[in-house]
Amino acid sequence: MFIIRHVLTSASVRETARRFQLSPSTVSAAIRNAETELAMKLTERASGELVTLIAGGGVLEGLEPITVAIGELCRFAGQVGAGGIDEAWAARIPVKIVAIERFLEVADQGSINRAARRLHLGQPQLSLQLANLEKFLGYRLFERQAQGSVLTEEGRRAYQIFMAISQAWNDLKSAADERYRRSARSLRIGSIIPTGSESWVARCLGLLVSEWNARRSNNAISLVSMTADDLREALKSGRIDVAILDSVFGLESFRHRELLQTDMVVIAPPHSTQTSVTDLVAAHAICMPSPRTGLGHAAMAFSDERAANRRFRSRDITAADSLPVIVDLVANHGYVSFLGRVSAMPIANKVRIVDLDEHVPMSYHVAFNHRKAAADACAVIIAAAARITSEAVAKIDGVRESAA
Repeated sequence: MFIIRHVLTSASVRETARRFQLSPSTVSAAIRNAETELAMKLTERASGELVTLIAGGGVLEGLEPITVAIGELCRFAGQVGAGGIDEAWAARIPVKIVAIERFLEVADQGSINRAARRLHLGQPQLSLQLANLEKFLGYRLFERQAQGSVLTEEGRRAYQIFMAISQAWNDLKSAADERYRRSARSLRIGSIIPTGSESWVARCLGLLVSEWNARRSNNAISLVSMTADDLREALKSGRIDVAILDSVFGLESFRHRELLQTDMVVIAPPHSTQTSVTDLVAAHAICMPSPRTGLGHAAMAFSDERAANRRFRSRDITAADSLPVIVDLVANHGYVSFLGRVSAMPIANKVRIVDLDEHVPMSYHVAFNHRKAAADACAVIIAAAARITSEAVAKIDGVRESAA
């Protein structure tokens, strides 16, 4: 806990490792253990740097009384110097929360035998843990008497310190337990970022929520949008149950199904007049999703392999992982970009859709974990995608027939 507080404060694993004379792997393991115990992500890496998430701020506040108590423990054990407490010693305290809880139980019961029965432990095992705790602190904590075990003066001081740590940790854990219960009931759906409220992705998710809640399912749905790379990582770590992606890459270890097929198109400013990709990119700035998305990876590969013009190279392309921003840049600021046709059709009133010189296929997929609720949601998403895309095609065909 002492290590975690410094990581959240400094936002650096390596700086924490140097300060406490630990290996970076030890510090990273401490973070992972805390995230597991508290059922939340505290940090993540962004652009090579460690970023403390919003939840980490609340945990940092909850760790404050524990940090104060650890400082008291250092002074109690004589681990202080001219500069204050011995931080390297504090970062290596080998006392687990369970040992603290057992010490407190013995103190409250006034008897090792009674505490052992309440804890469903053997008396020798509990006695050994208390002896190890006394050896670590360098004091006798109990006087063994005929009528039981009584705290020594040092034991009473240790009791106050350990009680503060136990209470603060239980406060953190109780909040985590409630989050875990909500999380266990929740079905977490992740998707690529929709182009807008009218996009097929947004409409699919809207239909999913509507139909799911109409069934009065016991599993509430929570939604999040991110890039394809982030979706795969979230699915792998268990942070989401279902993912809608614009790439099949990296899904070999998951259950997955093809959602729909389409092809890549150029979206251009509505008043542009160029008819070829080459002329469009020569006359307009380019903005497209980053290679962290399936669409961005495919578009970048297409541009690099087929264009001799250096303006079509990645260093001359603005990357943005917000499709609404890309659509706005194209519709209102003279940019061109690439989309799957199925994503471009709903915004045909805002941009020009220009076919590529050759067919570049794209496919969207839905991947899911072992939960039955995830498989059920997947089936609803597939049916919704089929319905929405067929409606869009029928609408466009109707417009063409009217124009003819």
